[in-house]
Amino acid sequence: MIARARLLLFAFIVAIAPRVATAQTAVAAPAPPASAFPGQWAPSPAEWRYPVWPNGCTRFEGEERVGCYAFVATDFGRLTRFADANRLLAPPAPGEARVVFFGDSITDGWSRPQFGGFFPGKPYVNRGIGGQTTAQMLMRYRADVLALGPRAVVILAGTNDLAGNAGPVTPDQLMDNLETLAELATLHAIRVVLASILPVSDDKLDANGQPLIRSGSKPVALLRAINQRIAAYAAANGHVYLDYFTPMATAAGTLRPELNDDGLHPNKAGYDVMRPLAESALAAALRN
Repeated sequence: MIARARLLLFAFIVAIAPRVATAQTAVAAPAPPASAFPGQWAPSPAEWRYPVWPNGCTRFEGEERVGCYAFVATDFGRLTRFADANRLLAPPAPGEARVVFFGDSITDGWSRPQFGGFFPGKPYVNRGIGGQTTAQMLMRYRADVLALGPRAVVILAGTNDLAGNAGPVTPDQLMDNLETLAELATLHAIRVVLASILPVSDDKLDANGQPLIRSGSKPVALLRAINQRIAAYAAANGHVYLDYFTPMATAAGTLRPELNDDGLHPNKAGYDVMRPLAESALAAALRN
C-alpha cells in the first residue's frame, strides 16, 4: 500500500512539473533580445568602465584619469566595439535592403528593449557608439558601414562635436567630416540619408537634483544653422535630408519635454516620433 502511494505521488509530480515550469517561465520571462539577428548590434562591454571620448576622462583623478586616457588612446575610433558583431553579420540576402544606422548615443540607445526595439522585422543594423564625435566615426566607417554591404546608410552625428567631446570643433570642420562620410558612401554605391542634429533642452535634472544644461555648447541658433547646412548639402548632392529637429522641437527650438528624460537623448516617445521619419527618408533614398 505504501509503495503504491509513493508511486502515485511520483506520477503526480511528473505530471504537474512541466506545468509548474511553464508557469515559472512565463512569470520570469526575460526581456526581448536587443538584437533581432546575429550582428545587428552589440552593447558596450560591461568591462568598459571608461568613456570612449577624451573629455569624459576629466571626471577621474590620478591613476584613474591616466587609465581612462590610455583606454581612449589605444582605440580612439573604438573599432573593437562591433568587431565581433561584424563577423557574425551574414552578407545581405538577395534582394535585401540592408540599412546601417551610423551615429552616436542617440543611435546606439535605439536598440535598448525599453525603447520598443530597433525597427522590428527590418534588416537594419545599428552601429551607434555613445559619446563619439565625427572624427572618431570616420576611423571606424569602413569596418562598421562600408564593409557590411548596405544599400543605404543613415548618418546621425554632430552633437558630440559641438559638446567638444574630443576637443574644439568648428561648424566647418563638422560639415567636412559629414561630407566625407557621405562621399565615401557614394563611392561604394550606398544611398545616403543625412539626419539633422536633434534639439536639446535645459529643463531636466540630474540624479542630484541639479539642472542639466545642454544648450551651452548647442544654442538653438547654432543647431538651426548647422541643420540648414546639412539640408543644403544633401539637396545639392542627391542625398536625403532627415529632419528630426522640426517635429521634436518646441516653438522655441528646444527638445520637447515629453520626448526625453535628460534634455539630450530621446526616450521611448522620442524614438516613436523618429522611427516613421527615418522610414520615410529611407523609402525616398531607396526609391531615387
